[in-house]
Parts: sequence; C-alpha cells; structure tokens
Amino acid sequence: MWLIKPQCAGERSYFSRSPDHQIPCSLVSRPSRILKPPMIGLHGFFGFGIIFQAIAIIHFIRRRPDTYWLWIIILGSGLGAFIYICVEMLPEMGMLARSFQVFPRRSRIRRLEAIVIDNPSAGNYEELADLYFEDGKYGRARERYNRAISTRTDSPDPFYRRALCDLKLGDYGAAVTDLQHVIAKDPRYDYDRAAGLLADALAKTGQTEAAAGMFARVVERSTLSETLVNYAEFLKSQGRHAEAREWAQRVLTRKKTLPGYLKRRERPWFRKAAALAK
Repeated sequence: MWLIKPQCAGERSYFSRSPDHQIPCSLVSRPSRILKPPMIGLHGFFGFGIIFQAIAIIHFIRRRPDTYWLWIIILGSGLGAFIYICVEMLPEMGMLARSFQVFPRRSRIRRLEAIVIDNPSAGNYEELADLYFEDGKYGRARERYNRAISTRTDSPDPFYRRALCDLKLGDYGAAVTDLQHVIAKDPRYDYDRAAGLLADALAKTGQTEAAAGMFARVVERSTLSETLVNYAEFLKSQGRHAEAREWAQRVLTRKKTLPGYLKRRERPWFRKAAALAK
C-alpha cells in the first residue's frame, strides 16, 4: 500500500493514485510561523547610552552646571546621561524655543526700518532698538536709542537700555552718564540693578571713591548675584581680598536657596564667585 500524504482538494499529489485520497483543506493542520517581537526595552535603551552620554557631555561643557553631574554622566553610563538630560536639558527647552524667534525678529526689524522712514517716532525707534539689542547688535541698538531719546526724553527706559549697550560695547563713561540719569529719575530702577551697574561703571572709569559709596548703598538692599559679584571684584581690585572672598561666599550661599531655573540663569555669576572665593 502506498503512503498517502494528506492533500487539500484541488491540489495535485504525486503520492496519491486516486482523487479519493484528497481531503478538504479545513481538515489539514498546517503549522504556523511564530513571529517574535523585536527585543527593545532595557537592551535597546542602553544601546543609546553612548549617544545620551555624548549629548550630555556637550551640554555640560557649554553650560557648566555643578561638577557632580559630570561624574553622574560618566559613571552612570546611559542611565546617568538620561537623568542629566531630563533634569538639566529639558527645563531649558523654553529658552531654546526663544532662540528660534530669531527669524521673526529679523523680519520685524526689516519692517520697522522701512516704517521709521515715514514715521520716525520715538516709539518706533525704541522698539527697533530693543529688537537689535535682543539680536546682539549693540552698536545698532545704541544708534536707534539715540534717535528715540532725541525725540522723547521723559522716560528713563531708553536711557537704561542705551546704558546696557554702552556696557556691552565697553563704553563705561557713556554708561555712567546714562545710568546717573536713570537713578535721578528712579533710584531703585530695575530692582536696584541700575544702581549696581552704575557702581561697577564708576569703578571701571577709575572713580574709586564714588564707586565705593555707590556699592555700599546698593549692597545693603540688593541681593542680585551680578551686583554682589561686581562688588567682590571691586574689593579685590582694591586689595581687600578677605572682604572680596566674603562677598563671593555670600553669592555661593545664596545659590543653595534658589530655584532651578534661576540657578541656570545665574551660572556665569556663580562661576565668577567661586573663582573669587578661592
């Protein structure tokens, strides 16, 4: 007797002699191929560890957060780098989003440059100057503030913003003049920052006694890291190193009580304070 291989109806079998040996397909058990899902999970996560570490280290070098983060990135491998990205990088996405506004800002600058030809009002020039300042073009910003001030001088705002341009450009004498005008209008303008900047500008123009008196008044009521670090640098320039270290240490002590977003914003001043404290 021949061995018969089960065959579906309608298919030809080379082992059967008669169509009677055919059976319906529904009665034939066919093996099914089992598809295994790809193995992603922890293995896949740690596969990106090197990429996470590279991103985290680049960000660390650019932002210079607390040193212990570097050990977490290196020793913690991919997981440590991922934690760093979540804690330090993601909160900065808001600041990153603002950086993408450069193209709308420049488009607005071009429109305002055309508008001030027909309508050279103080408001238009001041807005144009603000946009140039945000774009980092301090020379152009100062020129537009000059136009705004020549048209209207009843507000301290354009004087203050022009003084910021002066400081960025290293023109401390002009900054002193503008900041003195601002302080005369409002002694505590911008939460005492104007007074602190005036004291620093006085120091940089060699007016030591005036700077010392201004600093002494400002640090009694101001807690701005910028002002305190500038005062510590002024004390160091006068050979008063112990006092300079003391004020620098005050900045570092204040760092412990600040929320995370303020710590990230004031990192440059914390680094200067740490250098002075040493």
